[in-house]
Amino acid sequence: MIQEYQLRLLPQQAFSEQGVIDFIAEDKGLDVRTIKHVRVLKRSIDARQRTIYENLQVRVYINEFPQDEAYQKTEYPSVSDKPPVLVIGEGPGGLFASLRLIELGFKPIILERGKDVHERKKDIALITKTQKVDGESNYCFGEGGAGAYSDGKLYTRSKKRGSVDKILNVFCQHGASTSILADAHPHIGTDKLPGVIENMRNTILKSGGEVHFETKMTSLILEKDKVVGVEAVHLPDNQQLSFRGPVILATGHSARDVYRYLEDAKVEIEPKGIAVGVRLEHPALLIDQIQYHNRQGRGKYLPAAEYSFVTQVENRGVYSFCMCPGGFVIPAATGPKQIVVNGMSPSNRGTQWSNSGMVVELHPEDVEGEDNLRMLRYQEKLEEDCWQQGNFQQTAPAQRMVDFVGNKLSYDLPRSSYAPGLISSPLHFWLPKPIVTRLQDGFKTFGKYAHGFLTNDATLIAVETRTSSPVRILRDRETLQHVRIEGLFPCGEGAGYAGGIVSAGVDGERCAEMCAEYMKQ
Repeated sequence: MIQEYQLRLLPQQAFSEQGVIDFIAEDKGLDVRTIKHVRVLKRSIDARQRTIYENLQVRVYINEFPQDEAYQKTEYPSVSDKPPVLVIGEGPGGLFASLRLIELGFKPIILERGKDVHERKKDIALITKTQKVDGESNYCFGEGGAGAYSDGKLYTRSKKRGSVDKILNVFCQHGASTSILADAHPHIGTDKLPGVIENMRNTILKSGGEVHFETKMTSLILEKDKVVGVEAVHLPDNQQLSFRGPVILATGHSARDVYRYLEDAKVEIEPKGIAVGVRLEHPALLIDQIQYHNRQGRGKYLPAAEYSFVTQVENRGVYSFCMCPGGFVIPAATGPKQIVVNGMSPSNRGTQWSNSGMVVELHPEDVEGEDNLRMLRYQEKLEEDCWQQGNFQQTAPAQRMVDFVGNKLSYDLPRSSYAPGLISSPLHFWLPKPIVTRLQDGFKTFGKYAHGFLTNDATLIAVETRTSSPVRILRDRETLQHVRIEGLFPCGEGAGYAGGIVSAGVDGERCAEMCAEYMKQ
């Protein structure tokens, strides 16, 4: 017999499978010996009151064992002799587009400007050692995209629940823990996700798809208003290459050369709203104490605490973004004369720090100019200003939180997870005034929401600019093709239609489906 129950347990009861079994047996009047297996379907933490509870939806197998997998498996046929589709970029949008193309009977040919996950990791490590960034292999460029080495958080605001579940199941099929199917805020972890991505690439290759690393698209091949392929360059030897087929363009939010090419080529794009600010780092223990209402912090049975804050200041949103409990702050620049910071967490979320982007919403009308690239240039200007403040290296300018709110220079800084190092800087003085004043008011408000949050034990690290694409590549709402160019499918976060790993994956699948329809026609 199989039964499903909604349970409300104390953390120590929910910590282990046996603890859950014992609770069910007592609560439902069952003989504990008859419970052969419990599968957790949904899990969330209720920390609104001083007593913390975990809410579980469970499937209980009584006097029988599960006959099915914990996740839904997708079959990938051989497509080595099938019609090709070019997928530009191997981030989540490109990966899921490629896997969906294989399901639908088409051969994906992936062009990825960066390196595979293992080689990419070496270049990322060099940023701290050399204070220099490889413009083609960094935290944003390379196999897996910006999410591969910056956390692997998988929650999304997407309302396409079926599509979201499909994405999570595909991750599980390729090695992710099945806990991501149950957790309210699923998270793979920056230490686990690269292996999952490698497994996804191997599925593509085994099915007859192609993956070309260090191969950078330089232009589209157009016949009138139709894409028939791309020109590319193999970066190690500067070999010029051509590939033929329709194009799913999934180059990510930091491929600024692509945006400039599209603008020069008169491919219709438009400026898109962004959010910019800082990365705010607290001691993880402090966030645990605040969120769990306990001086001892999270204790043995609870995970590192998360938070989410949002307010309105002068008609613009001020909010936390990409919160990383028990994580690190990382250098996420993609070229010279840039400092960009982001956050990540390992799977155990076990560091002594917790961080979050703290950003201010910007609309295109907030930035001077009328051209399509003005939001991009705004990002670039902030990043170069930050680099100059950081002594022309990846040393990031930083300020204590209360000092920032009070317009005071910090004479020293707390210990930080940011490996390239920090330098004390008056962020309140040189960051744009509309950003500074809104952040200051936002921090005061958040300090009222959570007593102890506004503290000089927290550090603002500049500058967070890559929250989303500064450009939207215009596409038809129904066919997902570019509004004018046939056979071009702008995809994912870089095209302005997604925000994060899961939503980019969902959009990648949709683009693959529309491209398949186009190919059939």
